[in-house]
Order: sequence, then C-alpha cells, then structure tokens
Amino acid sequence: MWDARYDTPEYVYGTEPNKFLRSVADKISRGRCLCLAEGEGRNAVYLATRGHSVLAVDSSAVGLKKARRLARENKVEVETIVADLDTYEIENNIFDSIISIFCHVPSSLRKKLHRNCAAGLKIGGVFVLEAYTPKQLQYGTGGPKDIDRLMSLDILRVELQGLHLEHAIECERMISEGNFHTGPGHVVQIFAVKNESIMA
Repeated sequence: MWDARYDTPEYVYGTEPNKFLRSVADKISRGRCLCLAEGEGRNAVYLATRGHSVLAVDSSAVGLKKARRLARENKVEVETIVADLDTYEIENNIFDSIISIFCHVPSSLRKKLHRNCAAGLKIGGVFVLEAYTPKQLQYGTGGPKDIDRLMSLDILRVELQGLHLEHAIECERMISEGNFHTGPGHVVQIFAVKNESIMA
C-alpha cells in the first residue's frame, strides 16, 4: 500500500517538516537520530539540515528513494533502511534522538517498538512523537481508520515508562501536510527524555 501511495512525482505528505517537530527542534541535541516510518523523508532531511546524523527507516523502498532525492536537493545526507518495524532491531543506548511522526502500527507491535525506543536512546536522549488519537476518527482528515493503531496520552504514559515526559498533551490542531493530512485533527504530542539506563 505504501509503495503505491508514494509512487508519484509529488511528495504526498509534502516536503516541509512536521510542525510539532519543528517546534521542539532546538531542544534536540545534534547527534545520531533515528526516524521511524519516515516515508518520503521530510522530517529526516529537516533534521539533517540541522546537523544531525540521520537514519530513516521505512517499509517502502519507493518512499525512501524519494527521501534520498529530497536529501540531495537539500545538499545533506540521510542514511536509509528499508525494513518493517516488526522485525527492525533498535540497538540499545546508541541514539541521541528518536523521532516518531504519525507512525501508526498495530498496538501489539507499538508496545514493543516503544519499549525498544526507550532502550535505544542514550542517557539524555530524546523521544519525539506526534500521532493521531482515537478522536481523529470523528474528523476524517487523515490517519488510519483502525482504532487499534491510534494512540491516547494514557496509553503512551504506560508504553513509554522509563522516559521523563517533559511535554505530553492531547490537542486539536490544524494540519497541512500534503494530500493526506489536511484540516483539523486530534493528536497526541510527546517530548520525552531518557534520564537513566533502560534495557529492552
């Protein structure tokens, strides 16, 4: 499905970074950064232009090919890996930041993924997330139609145990990110810091 969606000359989610990510970018120390479900690369390229060493992971080879093109156009480098998040292994204590923007996977996988993200961060590393909440089903302006893939703040407080949540809210905001995220939406936003060692 994702290869088919990305198989077009245009960037279907745009080329500008996610607004929440941009708002917290100054709080993300330069270093090794992992971008999950990165698709066409808009967030990875933005972080690379800010001096981060970025690894973008996505299941779509078509999307990541466009990500590499976007990186070249912006005169930066982004490493890409085609992988499904259910089998991709995040090494412990190696990333300075992990970015999860609209990464909607089944809850059974998400619990494992978030646990591995916490373990994958170095001490002092940050985790940035924005995702649609179950209330998004009332909006119809983007995101999955499967409630199991949507996230609430209460769910994330449990799944991200071990990280200090410096910013953690649910809110409605206007979203303008390409053809598939357009209009008012209901999201959860997380900016979290790893303060102590966590094993996956």
